[in-house]
This record gives sequence, C-alpha cells and structure tokens, in this order.
Amino acid sequence: MFSNPLEPLLAAKPVIVIDGALATELERWGLNLNSSLWSAKALLEHPQSIYDVHLAYFLAGADVAITASYQASAKGLREQLHFNEDEAKDLIRTSVALAQRAREKAHSHFAIEGTEKRLLIAGSVGPYGAYLADGSEYRGDYELPPADMQDFHRARIQALVSGGVDLLACETMPSFAEIKALAALLASEFPHAPAWFSFTLRDAAHLSDGTPLSLVLAHLDGFPQVLAVGVNCVPEDAVTAALAHLRSLTSKPLLCYPNSGEVYDAVGKTWTGRRAQGAALAQRVAEWRTAGARLIGGCCRTTPGDIEVVAENCRA
Repeated sequence: MFSNPLEPLLAAKPVIVIDGALATELERWGLNLNSSLWSAKALLEHPQSIYDVHLAYFLAGADVAITASYQASAKGLREQLHFNEDEAKDLIRTSVALAQRAREKAHSHFAIEGTEKRLLIAGSVGPYGAYLADGSEYRGDYELPPADMQDFHRARIQALVSGGVDLLACETMPSFAEIKALAALLASEFPHAPAWFSFTLRDAAHLSDGTPLSLVLAHLDGFPQVLAVGVNCVPEDAVTAALAHLRSLTSKPLLCYPNSGEVYDAVGKTWTGRRAQGAALAQRVAEWRTAGARLIGGCCRTTPGDIEVVAENCRA
C-alpha cells in the first residue's frame, strides 16, 4: 500500500505550489542545453546549478520540486552518453539527491526564519515523445507496444523510487496508450509509489493524440495511487477551460503547471509571444483556483519570480 504525501498539505493549505522551469533558469545562468538530453545534460556537467535552481524555487515559495529527470531516460542516456543501465540509474538518482539537498538547505533557511514547511520531491517521468526529441510530446503521434513502453519507463522509475522521491510526476503525457501502459506498470511493479499524471492537450477536452479526456480520466480513476491529475506544458490561456472540463470528469485533486504564455516552435526550437507575469499571472492563478486547481506551478519559461507570484496568490 502507498502513502499519500499530498494529503497533509492539501488539508493544511488551499493550494500546493509546484516549482517552475528548470531548463529556463539553467540557460539564463549561461548553460548550453542544446542537446537531445536537454536539462538532463546538466546532471552530468553542472549538478551544482541544478541544486541552485531547486533551492531558488523552494525559497520562492514552492512546496514541490520536480527532479531533473524529465529527459533522463535510461535508453536516452545509453544512446547519448554510452552509459550502461547501472550508470544511467546512478545519474537519475543524482537528480533526486540534488533536489533533496536543496530541500535540506531550504528547511534550514525556514528554521532560521522561525517557520516550518513540508517540502516534497516529485520524480519527473517524461514521455517517450521527449526521448524522441522531435516535439511529439505535444502530438502523441508515436506508437510502441505496451510492453516496450513499460520497458522504456521501468529503469528510470526504479532509480527515482530507490532514490527516495516522495511521489512520481508522470508529466507532459500526450498519448493515451502511453498513459495506460505507465499506469499499469506502476500498479503491477511499483504499487508503493504514488504519482500524479499531467497531460498535454489538443484542446480543453482532448489529449494531444486526440483521445477524449473523459476516456483518460475514466481509466485513471481506477488507479488509487494516481493521486492527482491535470495539465502541464500547455499555453497558460488554455488552462482554465481544461480544468473546468477535468473537474467534471474526476474527484481527484487537479493540478496545472503551464508554460509562461509564450508559444514553442518545436521545429525552430524558439519561443514567441508574450509571457504572463506579475498582475496578469496573479489573475490567471485566481482563475485556475476558481476552476478547481489544488496544485499550481509553472513549466517552460517560468522563473522563481513567477513561482513567487503563484505562492503569494495561493496563501488564502
């Protein structure tokens, strides 16, 4: 049986604050992440920078840090870095250790201030589409037999769980077939590992691969260890309608951690458009809370400053 690390926080506060973008901060600090491994490249080359970003988000008000393992699949590490499976798992566990170190430092900081906070580590499990590095995490237009899909995810989940994450963040999921394979893997091989599932969308009612969210939620409602569901890595102006639809489909807590408001061109690998920040972001947070979100954070292009705005607007 699994424990529910979200339950005490949900009972104590109106909203759990999730952290924001990792790669955005690493690039802002001068790191070159131009690789199919993306931010996972920094696990090997710049681990201290990952620690620093985690700490910045905790100090900005985040209750949950998501590990730098989104792109760190064992298959990708074998192919890109010629790691064997044990070496890949060790690097994935490093992502957990860095977040744990940052949590310890944040706890010390809050103790000096005379405050006490329960901080969580969520182990990032990115989709197969992220490994493909062709933008298909926004389309879900890939196929893999369920057993092969489970093989792809197994080693990373083993490393994250053995590293001591509080829960898994199965995130940026665009494919119903992948969601079903992953949920079945957790239930059969990792029954003590709670998780949240968050999706990318075609529109407010459909997963990126076109599957109605009603089918996705009907399926995930059969898995008690899936503690919360929602959306991430979607445009921030798409969140409110998606949350309203999800609320009609499930009683599980809802989460959202969208992009900044800018739009990503997966072919040109550039961002365009206007980001929501300050008062505009505060207004969005109010809308998301009204629509039912109990966990709110940021994804691509968001910053510790943005998470500070989220935290300030989720205190009451």
